[in-house]
Amino acid sequence: MTIADMSFIQRMIYIVQTYSGSLLKGTGVTMAIAIICTALGCLIGFGVGIVQTIEPKRSASPISKFLIKFVKVILSIYVEFFRGTPMMLQAAFIYYGASQLFGINMGMWKAAILIVSINTGAYMAETVRGGILSVDIGQTEGAKAIGMNHFQTMTSVILPQALRLIMPQIGNNLIINIKDTCVLSIIGTVELFFTFKSISGALYTYFEAATVTLIIYFILTFTCSRIMRYLETRMDGPANFDLATTDTLAYTSGLNSAHVPGRERL
Repeated sequence: MTIADMSFIQRMIYIVQTYSGSLLKGTGVTMAIAIICTALGCLIGFGVGIVQTIEPKRSASPISKFLIKFVKVILSIYVEFFRGTPMMLQAAFIYYGASQLFGINMGMWKAAILIVSINTGAYMAETVRGGILSVDIGQTEGAKAIGMNHFQTMTSVILPQALRLIMPQIGNNLIINIKDTCVLSIIGTVELFFTFKSISGALYTYFEAATVTLIIYFILTFTCSRIMRYLETRMDGPANFDLATTDTLAYTSGLNSAHVPGRERL
């Protein structure tokens, strides 16, 4: 029986059986790029977000104020450029531009990780900045009152609180990166979408190959979504907790009577 004589389901099964190795390899490349670039993008976003929230002291020298302003302008240009242009064009611009202008021939992995990471970092920078600004200003004032500098305030006080607020966006960026790695096929990255194009071109079974690839993408994104939702729940902590103290008066203050040893709910 030729593939033309097969039914729709039979052609899908044939694709999975024949090209399972290629599909698994493409899926692995897609997930590896998405996870690595989301992590690197978060680091970039945290760094840019922290710098963007720096406010120079009134006693700072004019040179310091100018340098801070200059760096913030450069970072704003970076954020706006990579958020305002398609990643497919960014990939072509960086990959082919680095080769033609600077003679830098990047490999598949280096180019893919660089492109997706800096794109993710631009989106995460605005997310981090919003998360930092959402934390009550009194937290920052209290930290500075005890002598913390801006970096110490961010890493020890503000970011731990802001992290829970931006966790949904981190998960969202991971899911976006799983899907958007398909644009890397323009520079020859052999990920899942590239594998789909190869299979459909070899067998002329575009609909069947697309259906199989869609199912794989859905499984990846759904699984990652559930994992990130679980991590968000874990970060929320227990719904009820007791104060850790040896002072019995302090222990009983502010707690429901049902939680106090020796007392029963009325």
